[in-house]
Amino acid sequence: MSIKQDFLKRATYLYLGLVVVAVAIVAKLVYVQYFQVYDGKHWIERLEGVKIRRDTLRAMRGNIYAVDGSLMATSIPTYEVGLDPTIADSTYFAQKVDSLGILLSRVFGDHSPAEYADMARDAREHGRQFLPLYSRRVTYAERQYMRQWPFFRRSAKISARGGVFRPYYERYHPFGEMAKRTLGDLDAKTGKGLMGLEASFQKNLAGKNAVGLVEVLSNGVKKPVDDGPDMRPETGMDLYTTIDVNYQDMAESSLRQYMEKFQADKGTVIVMEVQTGEIRAMANLTRYPRTDGSSQYLETFNHALAGRTDPGSTFKLVSMMALLEEKAITPNKIVHTGNGRLRYRTIDIVDPKRGGYGTLTAQQVFEKSSNIGVHLLMQNYFYKRPDLYCQYLRRFHLTQPTGIHMKGEGVPFIRNPDSKGWSKTSLTFMSYGYEMLITPLQMLTFYNAVANDGRWVRPMIVKEIRQAGDLVEAFEPYVAPEPIASKKTIQLAKRMLEGVVERGTARSIMSPYYKIAGKTGTAQKYVGGTFREGFYYSSFIGYFPADKPKYTILAAIDNPRFSNIDSLYGGKVAAPVFRAVADRIHAYDIRMHPPLRKGKAGSAPTPKAGYAEDLHLISQELELGKEPSVEGWVRTTQNGSWQSLSTREGKMPDVRGLPLRDALPLLENRGVRVAIRGSRRGRVSAQSVDPGEDIKGHRGIVLKIE
Repeated sequence: MSIKQDFLKRATYLYLGLVVVAVAIVAKLVYVQYFQVYDGKHWIERLEGVKIRRDTLRAMRGNIYAVDGSLMATSIPTYEVGLDPTIADSTYFAQKVDSLGILLSRVFGDHSPAEYADMARDAREHGRQFLPLYSRRVTYAERQYMRQWPFFRRSAKISARGGVFRPYYERYHPFGEMAKRTLGDLDAKTGKGLMGLEASFQKNLAGKNAVGLVEVLSNGVKKPVDDGPDMRPETGMDLYTTIDVNYQDMAESSLRQYMEKFQADKGTVIVMEVQTGEIRAMANLTRYPRTDGSSQYLETFNHALAGRTDPGSTFKLVSMMALLEEKAITPNKIVHTGNGRLRYRTIDIVDPKRGGYGTLTAQQVFEKSSNIGVHLLMQNYFYKRPDLYCQYLRRFHLTQPTGIHMKGEGVPFIRNPDSKGWSKTSLTFMSYGYEMLITPLQMLTFYNAVANDGRWVRPMIVKEIRQAGDLVEAFEPYVAPEPIASKKTIQLAKRMLEGVVERGTARSIMSPYYKIAGKTGTAQKYVGGTFREGFYYSSFIGYFPADKPKYTILAAIDNPRFSNIDSLYGGKVAAPVFRAVADRIHAYDIRMHPPLRKGKAGSAPTPKAGYAEDLHLISQELELGKEPSVEGWVRTTQNGSWQSLSTREGKMPDVRGLPLRDALPLLENRGVRVAIRGSRRGRVSAQSVDPGEDIKGHRGIVLKIE
């Protein structure tokens, strides 16, 4: 036989062998699938309704904290409870199933102990690999308790024998609806942030989900096949915001009070720290009428961040500062505003005061918020230089969003000579706050720059991102490299803002305790193709204390309703909201109050009796200059010298001259019962038992207080 024939013969045998193996494998597969029996069932029956697939376990979402560490949003875990009765060996199952039934009945109470035990036995007998134990999910505390039960107990040597906890996380806000729109909410299906900080920091808060194999049973229940590292989600990071829950409560309650008073449609209040730009409060309310005629106010839209509107007269500060920066006016420039009504091209310009203001200075034009006055000042300089005016809007950071670290900020809409819709009256309307769309946050940030001596600071609402307490990222205040205006212009602008409160449209909110600077705004709303009288956007933007600004606040109320139309202006509607919030902040923030001056000798009453060590400390702190010269319990004599009081053990102490708060513990600690005659606020003038007598002979004493 040749080599070639031998090779062909061997190849033929190999081919036939492979065919035989392949046929055997196919036969085996058919047998296993259709004929083999396991635990009394064919495999095709056993696998019916059971699927193994990859599934995602959501990670626990990170927390959101206030500036003081108060918890504002967190995820509370709940657990779906089940049992795989096929895992435990027969001995363990028989010994523990009745105990499990007793515990389940005691905690859940929807079945008797015997019923629970029979359910587990029946599931084991029929090979069911997942038995739901309760219709609702259990809390974390209940889970910890159940982990000590049979079938759920886990140790270093013994793993749990079939007990399963599948976690779900529900978002919880400890302060209820407070700052709801700022914090945001989650999509119920995906668990992703829909708005606010939840959406803006979705990637940080979400954590890392776990992906692994689960067994999907016929009833739709998912049972993890493996509890290894791949099935353990990574918790999300925590946000530390700039919000102060106390300020937020002040802002929301004050806003709600005045919105209810005026039955307004919308409203917002923002509190910003001047130097850092940190947002301490951001309140937003929208009115929803009830069927019974009343109203409820809910935070369903972030008006502060996304509510673009004509700002009205608060924009006059922009026009005045542009004129001051160009040296086109001085505060003393005379303006003849006439009778309060002026026709310019195709529009009527009207002042709020019937009959007009007559002749005013530029300072008074701003204080009284004269539309005609601002128009005339602008007409003399900027109407022929509209591009130059628009350059100042860019310089004042009003043509772009602030860049706050939150999604949803509205983009300002301000025309320029190259824009579609620009007309010969556009600059007129713009000069006193119309024909534009700007958010409250953008206007507040401009005013904050004025309060901050011209330094524009980007608003901040998140300070830090942390992972399990470790710092991941810190956000520092961003200050624009160039001031928005010269020191002289800022100084004059501040005087104008102070004048509005001292002599102008916001005189009603002057405070005897601190100085306020700000500007009112009342913008007519564009309804049905025209500006409608009585439909207003009322606002006030200001800062305090004016001599050393600490906080800038915006208060705005949209479409207030009142019988007297003159009571709908910003000075009557929005300015009181500012004052209400500022008053509460001023009372709360002790850093805004001057420290108490230490007294000088003779300027404060000198203590006449007490414990010498305490009197030394008081005298040093208040600089009284009259410290006791003896130790222990002491009092002063008629000639002003210090005298030690007798307080020997076992003897009645001398408490004459001491205030009652000192005398009582001194006597009662020695077992002496004390009766009092006279006022409890005075000093002991006499005692019924002489000092130095044996206490055993006198178990009670009467003190006379004067």
